[in-house]
Amino acid sequence: MQALNLNALHALSLRRTLLLVLIPGLLTVGGAGVWQTWRTAVGAANAAYDRSLLGAIKAMDANISTASGGLGVELPYRLLEFFELTANGRVYYRVATEDGLVEIGTAGLPPPPQVLVTERPQFIDASFFGEPVRVGSYARVLDPPLAGQAKGQRVVIQIAETLESRQAFTRALVLESVARDLLLLIVAMSLMTLAVGWALLPLARLRNEVEARSALDLTPIVAAGVPADVQPLVQAINHHIERSRQQAEARQRFVDDASHQLRTPLATLSTQVGFALRELDPAHQREALSAIKTQLEEMVRQTNQMLALARVDSAGLKTEVVDASELVERTTREWWLDAREHGVDLGFEPDAEPLRVLVDAAMLQEALSNLLHNAIRYTPPGGQVTVQLTHSDCEGVITVVDNGPGMPTEELARAGDRFFRGSNASQPGTGLGLAIVRSIAERHGGELRVDANANAQGLAVAIVLPLIRIVS
Repeated sequence: MQALNLNALHALSLRRTLLLVLIPGLLTVGGAGVWQTWRTAVGAANAAYDRSLLGAIKAMDANISTASGGLGVELPYRLLEFFELTANGRVYYRVATEDGLVEIGTAGLPPPPQVLVTERPQFIDASFFGEPVRVGSYARVLDPPLAGQAKGQRVVIQIAETLESRQAFTRALVLESVARDLLLLIVAMSLMTLAVGWALLPLARLRNEVEARSALDLTPIVAAGVPADVQPLVQAINHHIERSRQQAEARQRFVDDASHQLRTPLATLSTQVGFALRELDPAHQREALSAIKTQLEEMVRQTNQMLALARVDSAGLKTEVVDASELVERTTREWWLDAREHGVDLGFEPDAEPLRVLVDAAMLQEALSNLLHNAIRYTPPGGQVTVQLTHSDCEGVITVVDNGPGMPTEELARAGDRFFRGSNASQPGTGLGLAIVRSIAERHGGELRVDANANAQGLAVAIVLPLIRIVS
């Protein structure tokens, strides 16, 4: 239940959440402040009025005499009248020996709960005939003692007053403090509301900026002026925008590539179909249909490569740490039959150490298959294609070396561009094979390197990937 309440609270706006949390906290603190103020006011009133009560006790004590052998008290009537005026109520007094044999004044005043210490006053709240009173008690040694009494006899002086004046003073002090605290609380809540609203203004501006954007605007959100707590959210949104932009560009490239590459073959195919329909000679019709079939096969292969390139550009990577040596050897074995049919000697030269790389294994296999397909296709019968594995301190290199026709040196820098084919290409193609390989390498943080074969004519095409060092 508590988790559900918290989730419902988090679902509110930040402004409401902060106010719902902070305002009850301020009210609680304000209530605690009022309670503390009341305690302080009661303490201050008791301290002030108890000093006045002690003054009356001292004045009465000064008028106690035992010179006649008995206990005599000359009451300070004017003092008691003044004390009653200041107390704004009734005043009671009692003077008696500690054993209670001699007693002057109002009998039955509540005794102190603890034994009185000589010349140390004690004040208590009590009830006298159902009326709340404040009683001050004081004891001292009679000197001289009463006739016939041992030395050390004490006299007890008690004065009690009703609480009207104290309570009025306390109420006035508490009301004044409550009014002050309430004013401060209102000011604090107002400032807090304004501060919360001011602090959330950057979020409102951010919301308005995002809402005002067009559907095609995929530029990053400017994080300037956004609170530091919201910066990670803006960065995450920008990361998502960047991924959406890349996918949109990949889709647009696919549409552009498809429209560019398929327009001419489709026009040619339409012409060939029209020629075949007009041709009456079965032999010529067969030739036209054979040309149409060849054209369709080329279009299917071209479409498949464009789809593969679009998939590489936009698909998510399912990366894992793999041993490139095992993957490359397995893929090379799968192409041995195709190489034998073309009369090409396909070899594999492993590295002395395992090459651990963080890759999507299926994509890396597809990139290597494209390189092997091109190398076997362009290498003449009797030629050689070799897959080599090497490494440096931080890179693993998968190189496919062939001794085919190669590519002019001035064109090597363009190898891997979409739809680019060397000027000396002897086989039909789309120019997408190396583009697919380069896209896969770059998505894994690597690169594609195309160089002339150092030993003979041909090409050395390498996929360079960062190595994963495993510390034991």
